[in-house]
Amino acid sequence: MLDTAGFDLNAIGPDFIENPHPMLAALRERAPMHRNPDGSVYLTRYDDVLKIYQSREMSSDKTRAFDEKFGACPLHTHHTSSLVFNDPPYHTVVRKLVSGAFTPRKLAEFEPLIEGIVDRLLDRVEEMGRFDMIDDFAKVLPTEIISFMLGIPEEHRARLRGYSLAILGALDPVVSAEKLEEGNRAVTEFGEILGDLIDHRRRNPDAARQGEVLQNLIFGEHDGRRLTREELIQNCIFLLNAGHETTTSLVGNAIGLLLDFPYQHRMLLDDPGLIGTAVEEFLRVESPLQIGNRLAGEDIALSGGVLPKGTYIHTSIAGANRDPEIFAHPDVLDITRRPNRQIAFITGIHVCLGATLARVEGRIAIGRFVARFPRLVPNGDRKRVPLARFRGWATLPVSVR
Repeated sequence: MLDTAGFDLNAIGPDFIENPHPMLAALRERAPMHRNPDGSVYLTRYDDVLKIYQSREMSSDKTRAFDEKFGACPLHTHHTSSLVFNDPPYHTVVRKLVSGAFTPRKLAEFEPLIEGIVDRLLDRVEEMGRFDMIDDFAKVLPTEIISFMLGIPEEHRARLRGYSLAILGALDPVVSAEKLEEGNRAVTEFGEILGDLIDHRRRNPDAARQGEVLQNLIFGEHDGRRLTREELIQNCIFLLNAGHETTTSLVGNAIGLLLDFPYQHRMLLDDPGLIGTAVEEFLRVESPLQIGNRLAGEDIALSGGVLPKGTYIHTSIAGANRDPEIFAHPDVLDITRRPNRQIAFITGIHVCLGATLARVEGRIAIGRFVARFPRLVPNGDRKRVPLARFRGWATLPVSVR
């Protein structure tokens, strides 16, 4: 029997990162409101996590936590300035300004752009025959899309995933001094690139290409308010992080799951129209974002008791999305699952701004990949990204011949 009493989210090791689900199942059953040694609480039941996200009294502002974790440094500036770690009214204003990049009109522009990128990548990997699903396909796709959105030149694109992983990796419960240094360097370097791009686009607003949203972010207004230069830089970094690593993981995790569940792979080959429900199921079974956080702004009653105001909360999206009270046979991939109330994109006022775009990317990329390569098989050992908060593959070797 797993030792839930001795579990400490702030001291997890590689076994938990490789496969957190046995421990999450034990916590859901025996300790759904698990208290870590530092006093924080880890929630693993769906209804509890949903209630936290839907409550207006739960704070996403992590300034105090980041003061303690980072001190004064570029990572602190980024994570306290970007959209995801702020509360209303600031969050409301900035979200409205950033959402100008995700209007229905802009999303309609993205679809043929995504199709073109996917088809070019498929042509390239088909010639290779054997390749790494992550390096050669899954991470290149969002790199190209984000680069179009922000107007990032070709010479900078190869560094984008490294920047994203370094910045997001600093959010893990346990972070080494070396990883903090890498994160700070990534914020600084990418911030300088973005600053130059913002200044150039401000001087040349009519030179934007189809699919670019940088000019919307620069010139968009809400009640006469525009994003400052610092807000522009930090929220462009946020768009990279939100749209890059999660999309890479969605596509990579989906292919990994189809390799693990070959009868589901065959079902999708036989009925490509299932791609919509399949994407929702990939998001549920292997949620790219595994852990969220909130600070209780009031006492809140949950299944394991009452959490008092001031409690720092870790929400297990991974645990919630495999809760057997909500999902029948939760550890089994079922691409026909309906309804599917997965919360990979969170919910409430902080619901993922790019969720619609991510679904479009997933449907196009995964659907076309599966259709093009019906003889897909593994071709070597996989390796996980060594992060607890985000779940994806670092390497996933496959053969398509």
